[in-house]
Amino acid sequence: MKERLEALKAEALQELAQVTNQQQLNDMRVKYLGKKGPLTEVLRGMGALSAEERPVIGQVANDVRGAIEAVIEGKQAEYQQAETESRLRAETIDVTLPGRPSGLGAMHPISKVIQQIEDIFIGMGYIVAEGPEVEQDYYNFEALNLPKNHPARDMQDSFYVTDDILLRTHTSPVQVRTMEKMKGEVPVKIICPGRVYRRDDDDATHSHMFTQIEGLVIDRNIRMSDLKGTLLQFVQELFGKQTQIRMRPSFFPFTEPSAEVDVTCAMCGGEGCRVCKQTGWLEILGSGMVHPRVLEMAGYDPEEYSGFAFGMGVERIAMLKYDVEDIRHFYTNDLRFLKQFVHL
Repeated sequence: MKERLEALKAEALQELAQVTNQQQLNDMRVKYLGKKGPLTEVLRGMGALSAEERPVIGQVANDVRGAIEAVIEGKQAEYQQAETESRLRAETIDVTLPGRPSGLGAMHPISKVIQQIEDIFIGMGYIVAEGPEVEQDYYNFEALNLPKNHPARDMQDSFYVTDDILLRTHTSPVQVRTMEKMKGEVPVKIICPGRVYRRDDDDATHSHMFTQIEGLVIDRNIRMSDLKGTLLQFVQELFGKQTQIRMRPSFFPFTEPSAEVDVTCAMCGGEGCRVCKQTGWLEILGSGMVHPRVLEMAGYDPEEYSGFAFGMGVERIAMLKYDVEDIRHFYTNDLRFLKQFVHL
């Protein structure tokens, strides 16, 4: 049995000398040291040995196992060291290389236009007012001279949450809330920017969600000429001193008289082109004198106080200002489009 163990040792060491990778090493471990290996088989036969031979053979068997394990552990350490060095080479970072530049964000074109409009009106003494986007029917319609079943409600197809709660269709409710908060005091001079929602089919010029900025002024002796002068100053600040306006009669339930406001086409200077459909004018906003009924419901005496209001779609302004033909470009988050406005 001793000779068999020595032969087994020589055979194992010879085969281990030719091992070249981790998988082969694992196979050799199982082959010689596993439960079904030849060394285990020899040890199972020690029961047939005499009491004098058993310790001798046991010592030889332990020496054989120790010799095989020592070679396996040595090669195991070599392979682990080689793997570690290979990973270090693959994952080496050259600290002398320049850093990768970070992608910096920029203001969205709609946000840019909102900020420009706010700056213009703040310079004219206006205050920015805000209100909830989920609004009560009373503030969105009734307080603006649009009672239940009024046909003009069809002009603004709405998203209702309940019978009395809806997503606001314009920022006019902020005007009503501000007038209530003022409790009949004057002057009121505010602009109200914010998102609004209507059940429109999205296309090149319409969106179910868009941004409005509305303005309101209430005081004694406010006239239509004040409205016209304010809007003329606004468009000249926004589009350039050469810009002119014209006011066309229109209808809004919360203003009387009401007017649509056009500006001279920035593309052709009023001479006529494809953008303005050869008219020389582009529609920009709606406006008018605050309806006496709206003043009365908000706590103001229409015999003593008067005011004007106006409202514009920011996307419409941005499309005119930047010559954008499709409103959907502002919301598809295409960086090729948005990067054009970084330095404007």
